[in-house]
Amino acid sequence: METREIISTGNDLAAIAAVDAGCQFFGGYPITPSSEVMHTISDLLPAAGGAAIQMEDEIAGIAATIGAAMSGVRSMTATSGPGVSLKAENLGLAQMAEVPMVLVNVMRGGPSTGLPTRVSQGDIRQSRNPSHGDYRSITLCAGNLSECYTEVVRAFNLADRFMQPVIVLTDETIGHMHGKALVPTIEEVKAGIVPRKTFDGPAEEYFPYECGPSEPATLNPMFQGYRYHFTGLHHDKNGFPTEEIETCRKLIQRLEDKVMMHRDELELNEEFMLDDFNGEEGEVLIIAYGSVSLAAKEAIRHLRADGIKAGLFRPITLWPSPAERIKHFTDMTKNVLCVELNIRQYTEEVERVSSRLDIEGLYKVNGRAISPHEIVSKVKEVF
Repeated sequence: METREIISTGNDLAAIAAVDAGCQFFGGYPITPSSEVMHTISDLLPAAGGAAIQMEDEIAGIAATIGAAMSGVRSMTATSGPGVSLKAENLGLAQMAEVPMVLVNVMRGGPSTGLPTRVSQGDIRQSRNPSHGDYRSITLCAGNLSECYTEVVRAFNLADRFMQPVIVLTDETIGHMHGKALVPTIEEVKAGIVPRKTFDGPAEEYFPYECGPSEPATLNPMFQGYRYHFTGLHHDKNGFPTEEIETCRKLIQRLEDKVMMHRDELELNEEFMLDDFNGEEGEVLIIAYGSVSLAAKEAIRHLRADGIKAGLFRPITLWPSPAERIKHFTDMTKNVLCVELNIRQYTEEVERVSSRLDIEGLYKVNGRAISPHEIVSKVKEVF
């Protein structure tokens, strides 16, 4: 893969990635620590033939983003945890109507206003079910500056493939971190764009929500000669509201299956220094994600220098969780430590998948980062 070097921040890289991936619309509202995403993309989009608009609040920001996506263009919004809470109802609308869009969430402390200028990973549960009802969220999590770019690009392709919102999690640390990122060339990004599926037959034969039991809807761009109804209600193949029993059941089951039956297209993980794991007594598996994984890698280097065989499993696609890989490593490793900037939000998923209740945890919720030293000390304390 050909790469180029960009020296920038995580927030700016997310905005640059969106434009490179073909985003033509951004609707949002400033909120710490995500505001720079909007600042940067509002400079870049007009030059690329697109538009960015600051709406009156977070709700209007995602409403405008959904509207733009319905016109057929790639669209994005960005916010932090309180903004996601406000966007929740419209995220549910996008799930039900199957509208592709990208939401970048630069996490900060919560609940409520919380710690606006401090780091947290407190939105992990929220990103799994950001709105009510039955559906499957697709959530990616950048773990370094380069992934602030590559995961946003991937999110746009997944949104168009699965016809639904895709969330990209970063956090205050990685969003404001300034450094070198190696990212794909623009040519490679554009060559990898997965276009949205459209119907090109006679208008009278177009039924947007008539599709296979594990396939997404086919929503042609509005204003191009194809008529259908757009609603948040249960709907039939034309999009018109219905309460017919079997139609409603099939619709909701399809929203589940279009994601869960194609997890192989979604899963992406990093397995750091795990090649030599073989089930020995003293091995230590560390599970971390996002900016915390950077500290975990440094800690692992120190632990290995001290004769402790440690390795990292890092989920990049958080939801749906990489259940099989998590179970593989937790089955073969006696000592497991989850490290998170929250209280057990992903640990609970690891416990569910592994059926283990002896997993140790290192958690911090005071807005400060977890240091490599803290991880090393925790490993030596509990194992």
